[in-house]
Amino acid sequence: MVIVGEIDLYTAPGLQAEFTRLLQESPATHVVIDMSGVEFCDSTGMNVLLSALKRLRERGGVLELAAPRPAVRKILQVTGLDSVFTVHETVPEKLLTVKRQA
Repeated sequence: MVIVGEIDLYTAPGLQAEFTRLLQESPATHVVIDMSGVEFCDSTGMNVLLSALKRLRERGGVLELAAPRPAVRKILQVTGLDSVFTVHETVPEKLLTVKRQA
């Protein structure tokens, strides 16, 4: 999954809907999110990512983040979420499944 733009109070509901659709329509248990195009992510956006992680874990799956920009990486570090999510420095191309504009 590729996310581009900002994940905030205004775009988070659309991202949440996309995760819901993905999880309902797909048997996917391993989702990697390309964060290289995300310029900003606030607490609302982090909550959407955590919710998706929880839902995937409930079905025995995993959610990983790839290539976060420095600002997003700092948020992950400050909140301690870098230890909750598996965070890749680069995007593992073979694992990407869906493209999404935030």
